[in-house]
Amino acid sequence: MNTHFRPPNLVLATIGLSLATFMQVLDTTIANVSLPTIAGNLGVSQDQSTWVITSFAVSNAIALPLTGFLTRRFGEVKLFVWATVLFSLASLLCGIAQSMSMLILFRTIQGAVAGPMYPITQALLISIYPPAKRSMALALLAMVTVVAPIAGPILGGWITDNYSWPWIFFINVPIGIFASSVVANQLRLREVVTSLPKIDYVGLITLVVGVGALQVVLDKGNDDDWFNSNFIIITSIISAIAIAIFLIWELTDKDPIVDLKLFRHRNFRMGTIALVLAYAAFFAIGLLVPQWLQLNLGYTATWAGFATAPLGVLPVLLTFAVGKYATRFDLRLLTSGAFVIMGATCFLRSNFYIGIDFEHVALVQLLQGLGVAFFFMPVTTILLSDLQPHEIAAGGGVATFLRTVGASFSASLTTFLWQHRGIVHHEHLAEQITPYNPQVQQAIAQTGDSPTTMAILNQSITLQGLQISFNEVFHMLGWIFLSLIVVIWMAKPPFAAKAGAGAGGH
Repeated sequence: MNTHFRPPNLVLATIGLSLATFMQVLDTTIANVSLPTIAGNLGVSQDQSTWVITSFAVSNAIALPLTGFLTRRFGEVKLFVWATVLFSLASLLCGIAQSMSMLILFRTIQGAVAGPMYPITQALLISIYPPAKRSMALALLAMVTVVAPIAGPILGGWITDNYSWPWIFFINVPIGIFASSVVANQLRLREVVTSLPKIDYVGLITLVVGVGALQVVLDKGNDDDWFNSNFIIITSIISAIAIAIFLIWELTDKDPIVDLKLFRHRNFRMGTIALVLAYAAFFAIGLLVPQWLQLNLGYTATWAGFATAPLGVLPVLLTFAVGKYATRFDLRLLTSGAFVIMGATCFLRSNFYIGIDFEHVALVQLLQGLGVAFFFMPVTTILLSDLQPHEIAAGGGVATFLRTVGASFSASLTTFLWQHRGIVHHEHLAEQITPYNPQVQQAIAQTGDSPTTMAILNQSITLQGLQISFNEVFHMLGWIFLSLIVVIWMAKPPFAAKAGAGAGGH
């Protein structure tokens, strides 16, 4: 077998692979800011419209760990091309959907076919680059992973305000057609070995039920008041039982649909733990800061987007430098530096206050970008480093799946913590509001003892409670980043041997 396949035009092949991944990652966030408009146009409640996000997340999470199985069955290039074509078609159908139920159905299909795209892109980039330049390819992919979710809400808001919401889906069609055509043409001569693996029906069914139910619980938990809802309780029990059966079955089956034995590799195990927990903390920041800017500081969605956007500046500028020079250093050192910087920015945010200006928020985002630039590529290289060549696609799928689930847990937990602790602090602050408090007497003397005065006072207490809670959450996130330094040092060099040796045509 030719394990050193190079496409006729490496740059064009890289653009095709990266564009498809950018489009797919962008779609995880682009619809978020458009939900009120979509709900209004399709005549449904705001609560129902969140299924546009949930349906994509659920089917995407289910499809991700199936990457290894699908790769063995169809080959990497064919799987990538078909996934990209079907993603474009599903996007077109989302744009022309005439009802919420149609839109949710097409978003489910879109999420399912998007599942293998990121890990397959990872495997293909490693395979077409010479060993010395593989870190450059992974750095490029890391940049896409960071920039796309930031660009999503800004682009989605701009398209929705200036055109109409279906265009957030229509823009995928030409990009998908271009990317799939380029990759199909550039990699058509790449040697492929496929097999007909036995379909592990027990594994597949328990995966679909377990992960699907878990994703619904995480997406809907806050809206339905968690375990005060019978729906959440029943769905959680179903998820727990199905996942338990899935884990036992996959670890004992001879030909599992998801190869959990990959965790026997030390670097894959430690790298994946670091990736999942650090990405969960990173995702929490990306979720919480824009909400806080809008709720506490009164920013519009667009200005909240501008304030958070500096995060992407340094990862873009440093991509090629990181890719070129990172492997000259101990990657654990680079990752530790990234965790220190990201932890430090969390501690800086733990001192934010309601009157803080735009520049301070944006500068902290910019500084965090330095940490992000040195995070994704080194961690990805570490976790793939001790996998066998034929395990890379499956390993990438499992790691990306766990990263996705980690982000879902993070979204639910941080939102819940922020709101719950905000209520606690509201109660503590409200206890100080008595007729005997000199500051309260002064406020009433200035504005009069009217319902409006009390409403303004209550609103002020609510915002201060949420601000204290915001600071607490970021203090916790800072310590999470610092604690992950211990995890990453449990990985052992070399970090390029097997992944470098044979991610060729497999």
